[in-house]
Amino acid sequence: MGRPGLNRRQLLATAGGLAVAGSFGFAALGTGADALASNARTRVRYWNLFSGGDGANMIAMLDAFRTADPDIDVKDSTLQWGNPFYTKLAMAAAGNRAPDLGVMHMGRVTGFSPGRLLDPWDVGLLAKYGVREQDFNPKLWQRGIIDGKLYALPLDIHVQLCFYRKDVLKKADLLGDDGRMIPVTSTDEWFDVLKRAKAVQKKGLQTIGLWTNDQNFQWWFFVAFYTQLGGRWFNDDNTEVLFDTDKATQVLEFLRRHVTDGYVIPGAPTGEQFVNGAPFTWEGNWSVPVFSGAKLDYGATPLPPVFGSQATHAESHAFVLPHQSDRGGATNEGAHELAAYVVKHALQWAAGGHIPAYTPTLSTAAYQKLTPQNEYVGAMDHQATEPKVWFAGSTGVLAQDLGPVVVSSTMGSARPDKVAGTMKSHLTKLLASKNPMDGRTAAQGGAVA
Repeated sequence: MGRPGLNRRQLLATAGGLAVAGSFGFAALGTGADALASNARTRVRYWNLFSGGDGANMIAMLDAFRTADPDIDVKDSTLQWGNPFYTKLAMAAAGNRAPDLGVMHMGRVTGFSPGRLLDPWDVGLLAKYGVREQDFNPKLWQRGIIDGKLYALPLDIHVQLCFYRKDVLKKADLLGDDGRMIPVTSTDEWFDVLKRAKAVQKKGLQTIGLWTNDQNFQWWFFVAFYTQLGGRWFNDDNTEVLFDTDKATQVLEFLRRHVTDGYVIPGAPTGEQFVNGAPFTWEGNWSVPVFSGAKLDYGATPLPPVFGSQATHAESHAFVLPHQSDRGGATNEGAHELAAYVVKHALQWAAGGHIPAYTPTLSTAAYQKLTPQNEYVGAMDHQATEPKVWFAGSTGVLAQDLGPVVVSSTMGSARPDKVAGTMKSHLTKLLASKNPMDGRTAAQGGAVA
């Protein structure tokens, strides 16, 4: 796909709600009758959700593994990104038809019934293939721990970024001596930057692309700035809502001001405007190949710390072991070896804009030469993530429920303070609701999220 972000958003738009489990088949799984590749001693069936540039990079990494270890026959299948993928994976695990290896967004793991629909990783076996806890950001590693066991092996973090046109910012004297955007540490400084950029930008373009009417981006931005303010969601055991409506109102008013002060054209194609000369756009790091391919003179930094502390929205792709009643033996070891190999050889993955989770990669000369990746790599140390609850995660219930509410504030159809109260009410209802992915629901053939 030419525009990874656009295709992903199109999928998001059609993936919401609950999917009827019976509507999904298992064609991507293959059958045990498939012949092993020449010289292979075992097969590893691997499901992923990567298309476009990510898909091409993953295929290159898998091909490198096949060359490195021809004893393992990798049968990879790419399924539709979003809720259809999770529904199919849940049904496969519940029906003992699961692949040997899969990929999930880290935020979805808690809701995926670890222990029922997912099997834990053998950390000793991972260590045999060179992957250890100390090679990862501690916070990222802990996101994959459920009830003391590792259920998600991080591959990357993907973050929301502030992309900026160096050619425009240079005219506005907004570049430092290092050629990067000057630091911003408050809302006043940020809006001053926008004012100065607007004064020198091309006519007919917006100053910043903010996806004001997109529920997913608005939710991601909200999570980032609410985290900057130190806002909490729930208490430590997730039994009480601690959502701070005053802090939420500050964030909502900040997002809304971009529209009221005239820096955003609601509904404008943000990526296209940026390519055509708009000074700023806030996008996911998956837009790096798009903007680099357009040969723009640009940079990318984590979302500005306008509330005083660094925090930018982050999610992660992670390897998981879908539940198999007879998991073990050479196939299970092959799944561990394959996942460890890809995690350790993620420089190819970084070309898609993602920050590799395996920290030794970040200190290599090859990674440090990547631009603009080397500018935002520090986002690894200040990740703003959704709470660790069953209804969180990419395309999860939390984003689908609260995203439109944030949009209503940003677009001006509801007051920020009223929206903050509505958000707290929604969180209270979600916390009291039952996880439909508890394993029993899927096993009985009901609907799963």
